[in-house]
Parts: sequence; C-alpha cells; structure tokens
Amino acid sequence: MSTQTRIRRTTVPQIAARKGGEPIVSLTSYHAHTAAIVDKHADFILVGDSLGMVMHGMDSTVGVPLDLMIMHGRAVVRGTQRALIVVDMPFGSYEESPNMAFRNAAKVMKETGCGAIKIEGGARMADTIRFLTERGIPVMAHTGLTPQSSHVMGGFKTQGRDEDTWPAHEADAQAVADAGAFAVVLEGMVEPLAARITKQIPIPTIGIGASVECDGQILVLEDMLGLNPWTPKFVKVYGRLGPMIEEAVEAYAKDVRTRAFPTEDEVYR
Repeated sequence: MSTQTRIRRTTVPQIAARKGGEPIVSLTSYHAHTAAIVDKHADFILVGDSLGMVMHGMDSTVGVPLDLMIMHGRAVVRGTQRALIVVDMPFGSYEESPNMAFRNAAKVMKETGCGAIKIEGGARMADTIRFLTERGIPVMAHTGLTPQSSHVMGGFKTQGRDEDTWPAHEADAQAVADAGAFAVVLEGMVEPLAARITKQIPIPTIGIGASVECDGQILVLEDMLGLNPWTPKFVKVYGRLGPMIEEAVEAYAKDVRTRAFPTEDEVYR
C-alpha cells in the first residue's frame, strides 16, 4: 500500500482567510517548467495576460485572445500541484455583460482546470463579479492601475498621487469586496492609499507596485528574474538571467563555429 501523501492545492477560501495574516506570496507564470519551480513557494500563481507582452512581444495586453490564455493556463496547471491557479480574463472577454463573462469564465475554468479567474475594474464590474460568484466562479478583482484600460488612463501611471482621487479608488475596492471577490490586486498605487484600502476592506489585497502595506505581493516572474530589459522601478530584481542567457548562447555559438562538441566516441561510450 502506498504511503505517499497526496498534495492538495491551495483553495480560494484559504487565500481569503489570510486577510491580515501571513503575507500571501504570488508570481506570474505562463509555462509548465517555470510554474513547477514557482509552485514550491507561491500560494497562488497568476497566468496573467501580461504574457502577451512577455511571451509574444505585444505592445500591451489589449490584443491577447481568450484561447491564448487557455493554452497557457493549461500548461501552468499541468506543471503545478499545490498553488491555486488564477487565470486572467483578457480584454473583451467579460466587459460586455455578466452573461458573456460567465460563458467565457466557465470556458476558462473547464478547459484549464484553474481554481479562479481575475478581472480588471472596480465598481463598474461589481455586478459582473456578483453574477459570477453567485454561479460558482471564484473571482479575484483588480483595481488601481488596470493595464487593459491603459489607453483610457493615458498610459501606465501611478494611481492616487492626487488625494482627491482616493475616494473613487476606495469605493472601487469596497464595491468588488461587497460583490463577492475573494481578493483584489492593487496595482500601481501610492502607499498611503493602498494602506487605507487594505485596512478598510475584508478581503486580502495583493500589491504590485502598491507597497508592503498590502496583504500579499505579486510580480511578473520575468521582471524579478532580470529577463525584462524594461523592468518597472518598483520591482526588486532577484536574478540576472538575461545576461546569463546571453552569455550561454554566445558560448554555444562559439562552440558550434569551432566544432567544439563531444566526439562520437565520447557521446556513445
């Protein structure tokens, strides 16, 4: 009889219960092999629509299609065992109506096996969040700097610099919490505002460029590994893989040109 203990995935209620407790660890991942590494340390992994820029060279997240999110979501689920997997709903897949959002979110969950989805928007998306959660779709919300709305917002600008805007941001966070979101990402937000929101709402806040005052943190994996030449200022870089990869490729190219590979005898010995 096997004595192996089955590894159980982190659940949505477990993440929600971390409000005010031990900080929640999260990173993005888009493929199975990096997800397997992140899985050992993260409480949840986000399959972010940032994959359009990081993996596919797009200028923004706006052009990411639903099927691309599903393809990468499947890969991340396959590569993991313990972290909750959250998949971003891309631009145009949920804004039109709650019914549309439900059809597409159900498709994502069925076809990837993920545990939750994430949608951008505050009070304007509250009815949709309520509609989804009442029908069994766990929702992580996303307010503050919302990349899918970057064209309307005039680019990627830190939110809350003008204190007159704070009530609107606070209302957005409260609205998604009241609608049933189990957590909310606060992106690109000044620290005093992020701290206020974290204290005000009953669900965990996950910061990205929103200070240590949040209940947890998330970063784009490639940013913190030093693979992105345009790393945001708020990112602490924990590795320098970009230069390491370039050095390795250069060494490989040199070996190819000089035929410096193992001989047939060495390979098959």
